[in-house]
Amino acid sequence: MARSQEIELKLAFPAHDPARLAKRLAQIPLLVRRKPTHLHLHNVYFDTPEQVLWQARVALRIRRVGSDAKPQWLQTLKTGDRGDSALSQRGEWEVPVPDAKLDLKALQQTPWKQIDPDGALFQALAPIFSTRFDRTIWLVRKRDGSAVEVALDLGQIEAGGMTSPICELELELLAGTPAALFDIARQIAGTVAVLPANMSKAERGYALAHGCLDKPLRAEPPKLTAKLPLPEATQRVLREMFCQFTTNLGLLGSADNPEVVHQARIGWRRFKSALRLFKIALTAEPMPSWQSLQPLLSLLGEVRNLDVIRTETLPPLAAAYAAGDARRAHAWRGMELALTQLSIHRRELARQALQQPAVGAALLEITQWLEGLTRLMAPGDLAPEPKVSLRGWARRRIARLHDRLQLALNDTGDPDRQHHARIIAKRMRYSIEALQPLLPRKLSQRWHEQAASLQLSIGATRDVVQAIALVAKLEIEPGIMEFLRGVAAGREK
Repeated sequence: MARSQEIELKLAFPAHDPARLAKRLAQIPLLVRRKPTHLHLHNVYFDTPEQVLWQARVALRIRRVGSDAKPQWLQTLKTGDRGDSALSQRGEWEVPVPDAKLDLKALQQTPWKQIDPDGALFQALAPIFSTRFDRTIWLVRKRDGSAVEVALDLGQIEAGGMTSPICELELELLAGTPAALFDIARQIAGTVAVLPANMSKAERGYALAHGCLDKPLRAEPPKLTAKLPLPEATQRVLREMFCQFTTNLGLLGSADNPEVVHQARIGWRRFKSALRLFKIALTAEPMPSWQSLQPLLSLLGEVRNLDVIRTETLPPLAAAYAAGDARRAHAWRGMELALTQLSIHRRELARQALQQPAVGAALLEITQWLEGLTRLMAPGDLAPEPKVSLRGWARRRIARLHDRLQLALNDTGDPDRQHHARIIAKRMRYSIEALQPLLPRKLSQRWHEQAASLQLSIGATRDVVQAIALVAKLEIEPGIMEFLRGVAAGREK
C-alpha cells in the first residue's frame, strides 16, 4: 500500500493551449534534460446517492492505467484537505486491485472503518463522475535530497452528460519539504503563466455533477473558535480570502459573467482589509510584494466600474432621459453600446494581464507566505499582547474600527471624504464577517448593518459620479451629460 500522505501543489494555466503546453514545459531549463513518462489515466469516483463521502471530504476512486488491452487497476482513498489553498496535504491510501470493481478488503488499512463501521455505506456506493486525461510526468531530484513529481494533466471531467476540460500541473512531493514544491513552481512560473489552483479534480468533479463548477466563488469566512491561537486564526482568515481572489481569477479566462470580476475584487479587498486587521500577528515576516499584480488589479477595477454602470447605474435612468422621445432613446442606446464595447475591450486586457508570468509568480509567493504563517509567527513574535484571548482581541479591533468610522462620518463634507468613510465602512463590514463567531451577536449585527447601509448610500452617489467620468470620454449627445450631472446633484442633497 502506498504512503498515507500526499503533499501537492496544483497550478492552472490562464492561457492554456493543450497542444503546446507539454512542449513549452519540456523546454524549461529545469525539465529540458529530463525524460518524461506518458500515461493515460481513467478514473471513476464513487459515492452514495446522498453523497456521504463528499460531505465528509473523502474521495474514493478506481483508476485504470494503460491501454484497454493490458490495463492496471488502482483503488485510492483520499481524506479531504481544507480546500482553500493550492497547497494540499491529504491522507492517501492506494493499492492495486484485480479489476474495475471496488474492493472492501483493500480499505482495511485505511480510515474507512471510521467512516463505514458496519459496511452498509460500501454497499450503497455507485459511480458519480469520471476523469480521463493524459499525464506527462517529469521526476525532479535536487541536491538537497528533495524529489518532486511534475505532472501535466490534459483531458476532461465527465458527470451526468456534462464535461469540463482538465488542463493543470500537479507538483507532488516525494521527498523533502513543501519549500521544494514552491521552488520548482517559481522556476516554471518564470516562463509559463500559471495560477494557484485551489480545487482538486475530485472537488471539480463534484462541482460539475452539482452544476456549480464555473459559478463565481463568494466569501465563506472560516469558523473561528475562541481557543484558536492568533497565528492560526490569522492564517485561516487570510487563506480563505486569498482563495476567493485566486479562484475567481481562474474563472476570468472563460467567463464573461460580471460577478466573476466582482467576486475577485471582493476577495482581494477582503484580503487587504484582513492584513490591516491582523497586523499585530504579521510582524515576523512581511507579505511579499504585490507590485506585479497592480496592472491586473487596475484593469479589474475598470471592468467592474463599467459593469456597474452598464447593468446597475444607467438602466433605471433610461426611461427618465428618453421621456418618450425616440431621438433621445436612440442616443441613450448608442451610449450603452459604446460602454459595452469598452467593457469587452477592458475585460480582454484584464485577461491578457492575467497571462503575464509575473502575475502567477507573485500569487505563488503569497501562497507560500500564507502556508508559512503559523511557522513564522512563533509565540515570541506576537507583541505586545501575546497572552490576550482571541475573543478579547477581536472585540477590541472591531471597537476601534467602529470609532474610526464614527469619526469619519463627522467629516464627510466633500466626495473624497465620503469615499474615505465608505472605505472604512467596507473594512468594518469585512472584519465583522471574518470574526463573527468571536463577537457579541447583537452589537456586531447592529454595527454590520450600519456599515453596509453607509456603504450602499455613499456608493449610489459615487456610482453616478463614476458614470459621468466614464461617459465624458465617449462621443455622445451633450444632453446625456447634463442629465447625469443633474441626477448626481440631486443625490448629493
